[in-house]
Amino acid sequence: MKHSRVLLSASVLVGLVIVLVSGSTVKAQDPLTSGTILQRTELAAAEGLEALLVLRDVPPGAESGRHTQSGNEIVYILEGSVVLQVEGNPDLTVATGEAFTTSRGEVHNVKNGSDKEPVRALAFYVAKKGASLEDLAVPAQ
Repeated sequence: MKHSRVLLSASVLVGLVIVLVSGSTVKAQDPLTSGTILQRTELAAAEGLEALLVLRDVPPGAESGRHTQSGNEIVYILEGSVVLQVEGNPDLTVATGEAFTTSRGEVHNVKNGSDKEPVRALAFYVAKKGASLEDLAVPAQ
């Protein structure tokens, strides 16, 4: 009986450690690296570059963090609204049915305009051929 209690206690302890460790390594969805690439096409007039169409979902209250693009970006807001913060410019609220653009090297942050509703957006990028989602944005210094 004593052996069973020790084994049960050890099992519970190991389970608890696994839950705590796995819980601490789970990160919130990162808006800079998350999304679904819907289309990728090589640009015939620009050797080595391609266009990417990416569906982006931004959870309530989330933001991208200050970053720059590796190329050009055009974003169309399908649902919700975002606050675009471009360094040196006033904040701009971009609502459903509206779009914004950013250029290579332009430091900016994109925030979900709501703490309750998610944002869904289509983002169009011009980037180096074969670029991954992680390659499209670079955190700003």
